[in-house]
Amino acid sequence: MTKRTLRILQLYPQDMNIYGDNGNALVLQQRAKWHGYNVELLSYNPGDTFPADIDIIIGGGGQDSGQDKIQADLLSIKDTLRDLAENDTPMLLICGLYQLFGKFFKTQDGHIIKGIGLLDMETHAGSERLIGNIITHSDQFGDIIGYENHSGQTFLGSTVGSLGTVQRGAGNNGQDDTEGARYKNIIGSYLHGSLLPKNPAIADYLIETAATKKFGDFTPTVIDDRFAKLAREHALKRPR
Repeated sequence: MTKRTLRILQLYPQDMNIYGDNGNALVLQQRAKWHGYNVELLSYNPGDTFPADIDIIIGGGGQDSGQDKIQADLLSIKDTLRDLAENDTPMLLICGLYQLFGKFFKTQDGHIIKGIGLLDMETHAGSERLIGNIITHSDQFGDIIGYENHSGQTFLGSTVGSLGTVQRGAGNNGQDDTEGARYKNIIGSYLHGSLLPKNPAIADYLIETAATKKFGDFTPTVIDDRFAKLAREHALKRPR
């Protein structure tokens, strides 16, 4: 039987790919193959034509200059992204793109980088960076392990939930013990590392959600995650 194909789109990999966020694309690609799917890994950069029939969207972090560089293009495709989100397309958004899927990011000098407003949240640059190993607990995914490095402090509105509760680290803002955001099948997070190699449950959620939406079913393969487990055990022992 011909393998079914999942199309994964990475947003702005030229400008929003800091601290190894491209690893999330590689993990999704490989795990989807292990689960029995063909994979088309696509990229979208400013000025490109947005591809059709996308099953998963991922995006990474970048410096303020990178966010400024993609802002106009991101705003130009906001309706397409909103339609995909409201149609339950799974998405993983890290750091910079996480911020820009909200209402805005206000820099230290008061400059506003406008977001697309898909997530009910806003981000303000703080006076110090929130840096270090972080553990967040999620009822769905268990302990989520990663590394945060951001000056932005994100505050969630009433129509978006958090990804989880911070057990160690700062999270969205260092004040309310939230980390990340959830809306429909969107996951936003500040966790680099990259995130998915140490958190395969999130990768499999994205793949299962996409496959079920596209094909009506998902039969997982049992994957040997011994190295992911070792990486998690090692990361849990590291200091903040």
